Amino acid sequence: MHISAKADYAVRALLELARAPARPLTCEVIASSQQIPFRFLKSVVGELRRAGLVRSQRGCEGGYWLGRPAEDITLLDVVRAVDGELITLRGESLDELAYPGPAMGLPGVWRQVEANAAAVLGGVTLASLLPAEAVERSAHKGAA
Repeated sequence: MHISAKADYAVRALLELARAPARPLTCEVIASSQQIPFRFLKSVVGELRRAGLVRSQRGCEGGYWLGRPAEDITLLDVVRAVDGELITLRGESLDELAYPGPAMGLPGVWRQVEANAAAVLGGVTLASLLPAEAVERSAHKGAA
């Protein structure tokens, strides 16, 4: 399985936003903090915005926030937002894949790999990846 740079950068950017939910962050700040190429991050954040995972505000007080709570965003949501299908075979979906003869069982294995990967990624939220002190800080800010 290949994890794209786009998916990795997207998760890291969202974790930066989840860590500081009370204020917007600019792409410059996120790129610098996570050592992500700025131009690449801009396109990734655009895809996250179109998927509803981030929201934005223009202007000098602007930047990006999470589009929904960190507890409600899974790694599967992020990967699908920026990469589409979780696993493809030569760029094709596994849904209609069928082989003849002795290889007829192989597509079922590929679909099981995809299902297992989806289960793992779907079970991990942004909130679960944040250090406990970051979660506590953001929880206290929200309660104030």
